[in-house]
Amino acid sequence: MTEREYNECVTLHADAVYRFIVKNLRHEEDARDVVQTAFEKLWRARTEVDPEKSKSFLFTIAYNAMIDHLRKVKRIYLKEEFNPDLKVINRPVHNAKAVLEEALSRLSETQRSLVMLKDYEGYSYEEIGQILNLNSSQVKVYLHRARLQLKQYLVKVENVI
Repeated sequence: MTEREYNECVTLHADAVYRFIVKNLRHEEDARDVVQTAFEKLWRARTEVDPEKSKSFLFTIAYNAMIDHLRKVKRIYLKEEFNPDLKVINRPVHNAKAVLEEALSRLSETQRSLVMLKDYEGYSYEEIGQILNLNSSQVKVYLHRARLQLKQYLVKVENVI
């Protein structure tokens, strides 16, 4: 990969990589750091990378850097305890985006990444498999399970918009 091809890769894929990482991390500063690290690693490996496979290589690096970051930070999100006295009527009105983001946040890191890559970014099963180091059958099964979890959450009465 030449310097010109690297610059084209940055221009073409920087926004998509950032969107993918920030949707998973839900923290803009951390996402910027992860994306910057991914592009730095791509720059260092540019002589070995085929320009036609740079997008897949970049997303793979970014995904792995995100997983490494999550392991280092180990943020813990406390969930509200179930209170049977709360009624649906008393809940604030949510918009569809907030409900969907909450549903996505309940998925595991791998499931969320699969949904984001397939449904938001439009990757094929094979491309997702390369990025996440899974075979296409695993991608299909894990994605199916993730969508079932999303469906179960989204159809609950208390989540109705």
